[in-house]
Amino acid sequence: MTGHEPRAARLLPWAGLDDKPCYVLGDGSGYVSRVADDVESIQLGMAVELLDHAVDMLDDRQVSAAQLRYVVARMAEALRDVLRIAESRGARLGGAPPPAAPSA
Repeated sequence: MTGHEPRAARLLPWAGLDDKPCYVLGDGSGYVSRVADDVESIQLGMAVELLDHAVDMLDDRQVSAAQLRYVVARMAEALRDVLRIAESRGARLGGAPPPAAPSA
């Protein structure tokens, strides 16, 4: 025995090359973990703002199909970010990993 606790792998809120998941090992107090916390906070805030914008667009009869397609594409990106955050936080809470989603 080495006397060291096993280090947990944290899924980071960004993807690496070829959209592969990125992880950091540690206790959650290091620099990369703090940057990940900040990025998660920004991503969640942007998702809230995007949702508010989408709701406003749905009430506007002058919105074009192209505008709606654009906001839906941004919503898909935001949802992907939020799901990655949920997966990461769930894993750190000891929850079971979510089922694999089909890639787009």
